[in-house]
Amino acid sequence: MIRSLLPSILSLLVLAACGARLDHLGKSPSFSPATGGSDYTAMMSPGLPQEVDRRPPLGQASLWTGGRRSLLGDRRAEKRGDILTVVIEIDDQAEISNSTSRSRGGSESLGIPQLLGIPQRIDPSLPEGASLADAVSIDGSSSSSGDGSVSRNEQLTLRVAATITDVLPNGVLALQGNQEVRVNFEMRELLVSGYVRPEDISRQNEITYDKIASARISYGGRGQISDMQQPRYGQQVLDMLLPF
Repeated sequence: MIRSLLPSILSLLVLAACGARLDHLGKSPSFSPATGGSDYTAMMSPGLPQEVDRRPPLGQASLWTGGRRSLLGDRRAEKRGDILTVVIEIDDQAEISNSTSRSRGGSESLGIPQLLGIPQRIDPSLPEGASLADAVSIDGSSSSSGDGSVSRNEQLTLRVAATITDVLPNGVLALQGNQEVRVNFEMRELLVSGYVRPEDISRQNEITYDKIASARISYGGRGQISDMQQPRYGQQVLDMLLPF
């Protein structure tokens, strides 16, 4: 029974492993659907009802109306489905160097040249060159040293529009954004998600990545060039299983 199912199981594993590459086999990578994601759902669904403003409306001709579309209105994202710009400017540099050294030496010696004449009586019966004059002699030494260093330099400058997907009970906004750009047969993908405070959003409706809590930023791609830069699945499995 198991032998009869083995070819089918292997076929399913091969198809699952190659599914990502089959998408752009002989053609450009396909774009992800723009609908169906959490950001699209947030735009289509208003979410929980908000508190109704019962103040009397101001004059529509006034420059000081409280509406978001007025001349001086606050256009910052504040509710589910609103869009804001995430500015990603990463310029990190770190360098760490450690060095350790340790040494130890010890010596022990035990001799019985005259113990009631016993060594002198036993020595003649011992093999040539053997003697009890120096019964025990122990020498020991150990040393260890280690050096380690870490050097890293990362620089990334990007801008992406993100959607407010939820308003948490404490007023914090959950955001998610994605961007895809296809050049020839290579797809460049940018994904960002996290949580922000409404007061951290600037008047230009922008927020920097360092003000995003639990930030998840992914910048990569998929396509023929990315496939050539990655080891095959079989090689990755062997690298994970082989102990040497």
